[in-house]
Parts: sequence; C-alpha cells; structure tokens
Amino acid sequence: METDNNETLAFYPAFCFKASPTHFTWVKIGAADVHRLRKIGSFVGQKVFFYNNHPIRFVNILGLIVARTEVYRRTILTFDDSSGAIVEVIVFHKFDPNNRPGANPEVQKHDDQSQINIFTGKPIDADQTPWSAFSVTERPMQLRKTVHVTATDQHEVDISSLQPGTLVRVKGILGTFRNTMQIHLERFERVADTNAEMQFLDERLRFLLEVLSVPWVLTDDEIESLRQAAERGDEKVLEEKRRAERRARKRVEREEKDARAIARRYEREERARERQLGPLREDGQSVMRKFGF
Repeated sequence: METDNNETLAFYPAFCFKASPTHFTWVKIGAADVHRLRKIGSFVGQKVFFYNNHPIRFVNILGLIVARTEVYRRTILTFDDSSGAIVEVIVFHKFDPNNRPGANPEVQKHDDQSQINIFTGKPIDADQTPWSAFSVTERPMQLRKTVHVTATDQHEVDISSLQPGTLVRVKGILGTFRNTMQIHLERFERVADTNAEMQFLDERLRFLLEVLSVPWVLTDDEIESLRQAAERGDEKVLEEKRRAERRARKRVEREEKDARAIARRYEREERARERQLGPLREDGQSVMRKFGF
C-alpha cells in the first residue's frame, strides 16, 4: 500500500480495486477533472488513473463538440462541457493496410515535389495547370470511406453525426498523449434536450461531492479479506490452467492411441486383402497361360 507524498492518502493494491466505487463503473466526470487525474508510481503503464486515491479507468462525459479534426488513423473530437477546460475524444480508424503512407506505389514513385491530380491519381506535368489536367472522360479515383472503431473491442461505429455543434454524451477509456489526458471512445449517444443535460450535470456534481472528493478508505480486515479472495482467485486460475493442460495432454494421448489403432486395423485389412487376392491372382495367371499369354 502506497501513500501520497503531499497528502495522507493511501493507494491500495490492485486486488482491492474491485471494492472501489469508481474502478468498474462509468465515472461521470467533467473535462477539467479529467485533466486533474494522475498516475501513481506502481500503476504506471496500467492505464489506471487516480482522482485523490480513487482508481478510474472508464469515464462518462457530456459536452458540446467544438471541433473535429481528421489525422492519420484517428479522428479527434474536441469537447467543451463548460467545466473550465476542453478534452479530446479520440476515435480510431479501422486499420487498412492499403490506406497508409507509401501504400500506393504509383504515387510513391513520383517526386515528393510533384503535384498529383486527385481525380486521376496521376502526376500533373510541370507545363500544365491543374485545370488542364482534368478530363471529364476519365473516371475519378474512388475515395476510401473511413471506418471508425471502438477503442477496446474494435467494433465498427458510425460517428458521421458527431459534428461541431452537436451535444453528445460519450463513454470511453482514459489515455494520454504527450502527457495530456485524452478519452478513447467506446460508445456515445446524442443528447436531445436541455433537461437531459441538466440531469447529467446534477448527477456528475453529486458524484464529485459524495464520492470523488472523499478519500477511499479500507480497513485492515477488508484489505486482508480482499487479499485472500485474490489469492483464491489466483489459485483457481492456476488450477483451471492445470486442468486445461491435463485435458490437452489427454486429448493428444487419445489421438495418438486412435492413430495407432487405425494403423493396426489398416495393416490387418491389408493382410486380409493379400490373402484374398492370392488365389485370384493364381487363377488369373493360369487363364493367361491357357490362352498363350
């Protein structure tokens, strides 16, 4: 169990997180509070962030989209929820090996300084203007449609309705980019009216005051109970792994035994066929000799 250097906060081991009121829930939180989340030494790299000593992985925010930016392999939605800060919501593109820099050899082999006709995919000659390179008789290139996916399960999601000026409620997992907090989108829903927005803000404020602002405290008995439960869980996982290995070993042994039985049966059948074919072969040879062959 760690303690904070500046505050008397206890940071409990990961096996205690299942008793936390924040770790396995979509935490209603404001953009300003998202940027107040921090990492603790022993949990760096685990995508677990802390508000006071509350572990948080999943967040639920509601705000207005003020900007939408398309970059390589992701779409960045800038959210403003009137909390005093903005936060970026990242939506990943579905990976397409044909839609990456340098994937088009016809374009890649030309000099980087040359201009490319977006309708034909061919370079524009130096003595031509972009307008003279256009031909209505030539078929334009088919533009690839961007497919977006959720951060965890890579399920396809349509975010065409998420445009600047849209009021949206977003659920996502936390991440960072250059030490700046971000949210990776998992699901979303558009907010239809102000009443729903005010209800969300009320629930968010209540959760901040009643849960997040109050340090999370466990007694020694609770910690020991959670430790024992975690150890039992680990033992259960190990035992299940051993059972799976035993099942796999028995399956291999059974397959080898069946293979040997099949081979023995095949040999017996071959010997039986040889015994049956012996008299027939002799009869055939006698018939051939009778006719002078």
